Amino acid sequence: MFNKILSGLISKKSEQHQIDLYRNLVRHEAKLGGTVFGPIPKGHRREFFCLDSRTWVWHEEWKDEQGVKRIRTTRYDIRPDGILKSQHGQYQRVKIAEARRLYSATKKYMQIVNQQIYAGVR
Repeated sequence: MFNKILSGLISKKSEQHQIDLYRNLVRHEAKLGGTVFGPIPKGHRREFFCLDSRTWVWHEEWKDEQGVKRIRTTRYDIRPDGILKSQHGQYQRVKIAEARRLYSATKKYMQIVNQQIYAGVR
């Protein structure tokens, strides 16, 4: 009985460790991804990351001229028939020029993340 309980505790601890590791990797990737479009202005927080195989997220936080905190999150859903962009709960189709910029950004993101995080992992 004790072994069964101990085994369950170790298994849960291992699961939590994997979840924590995944979250930390996503956070690190997001931070690196924030540099894809150049230097991040002082006082800004910027993240760009791949949420899953077809979802990309751009998140930015800053204070405006009056010191009010501003937040903008853009979610891109890649679909067979095009790309949908969501901001403030509103969806719209992405035009070709923005789709090309997103494609370039995702390529740069993959290069940066692979070089900075996964270079030694094969």
